[in-house]
Amino acid sequence: MGAVKKIPMRQCIGCGEMKSKRDMMRVLRTTEGDIVLDATGRKNGRGAYLCKSQECFKKAVKSKGLERSLKTPIPAEVYENLEKEIVDLAEG
Repeated sequence: MGAVKKIPMRQCIGCGEMKSKRDMMRVLRTTEGDIVLDATGRKNGRGAYLCKSQECFKKAVKSKGLERSLKTPIPAEVYENLEKEIVDLAEG
């Protein structure tokens, strides 16, 4: 009997569902204060997880869940850039 490998679970800040870390994307506040999409999930900084859907992103924006999780105010142009990246990720 081999050891059962645990699957890391994360909560979506948009819908609140717990899902596997691999099924989600990570939004990251870097040490410089930039807010970027972390495709690898391994960059240094404070992270927040979202489902790979625009609906969850829009819910997170509306409820200010992203600002709360990253503990920083987020300008509108950063939200626009993130939304473009998420659309590209969903299509690709």
